[in-house]
Amino acid sequence: MTFFEFEADFVDNLRCIPMQVRLKLDTCGIKLKLADWTHFSEAERQAIALQPCITTTEIQAYRQRLQTFVQKYTGSQAKDLAVEAYPEWMDDTNIPISLQAKVQELGAGLTIQQWQALTPLQRFALIKLSRPSHENKNFLPALQEFHLV
Repeated sequence: MTFFEFEADFVDNLRCIPMQVRLKLDTCGIKLKLADWTHFSEAERQAIALQPCITTTEIQAYRQRLQTFVQKYTGSQAKDLAVEAYPEWMDDTNIPISLQAKVQELGAGLTIQQWQALTPLQRFALIKLSRPSHENKNFLPALQEFHLV
């Protein structure tokens, strides 16, 4: 499993949804609420974090497992998310404008070479952490961890 240093305060028991799971949620088109995640047992959260979600078959299996857990604990289905055909974090030739703006707010810059050197999971994390709807407390720590500032 890949956990980031900025996630260290909650990965021991997975009380929050780690970035690697958030990426899989976006990949399989499931909106999982933190409240639903906390109902899962620690073993179930570990299984969700470990389960692959890359091929079409894996994505379908991941989605089904999540829906089974959500149904088990809430009695309803998780909401669907639109799945992007080519998400921003997979495009290493274009830094999202909103991310550039957030980096500039900190008085820093992000070059295309730096962007291309990041893994898709790192790019995903930066995009998610830079969104206005996100708390953003881990944005600077992520930039530091990825050696961008």
